[in-house]
Amino acid sequence: MNGQIATVARYVLIEARRSPLPWLAAASLLVSLGLAGFLSQLAITEASALQASACAALLRACAVFLVAAHVVASVVRETNDKGLELALALPLSRPAWYLGRLLGFAATGALIATLFALPLLVWARPLDLVSWWLALAAEAAVVAAAALFFASALGQTVTAMTATLGLYLLARAISTIQAIAGGSLADEGAAGQASRWLVNGLALLLPNLDELARGDWLLYGAPPAAVLARALGGLAIYFVLLAAAGLFDFSRKNL
Repeated sequence: MNGQIATVARYVLIEARRSPLPWLAAASLLVSLGLAGFLSQLAITEASALQASACAALLRACAVFLVAAHVVASVVRETNDKGLELALALPLSRPAWYLGRLLGFAATGALIATLFALPLLVWARPLDLVSWWLALAAEAAVVAAAALFFASALGQTVTAMTATLGLYLLARAISTIQAIAGGSLADEGAAGQASRWLVNGLALLLPNLDELARGDWLLYGAPPAAVLARALGGLAIYFVLLAAAGLFDFSRKNL
């Protein structure tokens, strides 16, 4: 089965190389560097710091969007072209097919993260940049797992993209929502308490993405290795849960 997974993952990488994804990634890189350079020209002081943080933030957003769009488009196109039925007609198990696709998409996200991290060597120390790259690659892997799950379950491009990006944005904003719900201006009554419980419960179901791959890591240093390892471990657990949910749904689906 491991050989089947590796074969499927290799074909996913070949598909990504032959798709418009490399050109879109290169264009995103050039646009992000150009916008960051333009913003640095507007700054009176700390132009280099502004350029680094703006470029890192733009590249992170581009990486997430490109990975989600590529995964959803690939899965939906394969379903519409009946390629999935043809593949499963071969001596290939459903778990091997799904896990191979997931591994290939995660590797694609890691390659995009590598491409986007290289230009940041101009502003960041190598060790800090490695931490930023690891966090972005892990984030891209979680986005790929979510996109594969929603695309396989929903089967429509717009719906799957909306669900994937909605989950990502909610995970990015959940800490802010928690701070607002627990702030001094929040309602102290039963309704306010219920809303805080609801927000805290929702936070337990979401990955903690707002503390990862931050632009200030490139300027002031990455967090300690133990903190980074704990955050990456949480993303790994969420990745496994998404993979298990997607594999369960895919295994029971009638094609």
